[in-house]
Amino acid sequence: MLEITSLKKGIVIDHIKTGLGIKIFNLLHLDEIEDEVALILNANSTSNGKKDIVKIANNLDINLDAVAIIDPSATVNFIEDEKVVIKKNIELPEKIEGILKCQNPSCITANERNVESKFILIDRKEKMYKCNYCDHIYDVEE
Repeated sequence: MLEITSLKKGIVIDHIKTGLGIKIFNLLHLDEIEDEVALILNANSTSNGKKDIVKIANNLDINLDAVAIIDPSATVNFIEDEKVVIKKNIELPEKIEGILKCQNPSCITANERNVESKFILIDRKEKMYKCNYCDHIYDVEE
């Protein structure tokens, strides 16, 4: 059995649906940070059978909206002195800026360098967003 040690300080993103941990890892660009990062795939879970977990040492500042876009059912635990000091349940944000890229090649965000993408949540259940500029519908599940 694989043993993952406790974290002295940092963030644990827990209860990630199996297979989505790597997407969160990539969207947060965790390969670019200097601190230790653990990506645990297919961990045993008493409630869900299997889950993914992401542990980030020393870093208490991540984009929770990015995590919520991938898996709004995940929980985020802030750790200090090896104890959970804050446990957050996350949900899909009403607005997203600079995380997703509009898939419409005619969108101003695809053609103008200094225009940051903005999306508005239009269907929470289906995880659908609409581009603020061109009204292109973005399905997070795709």
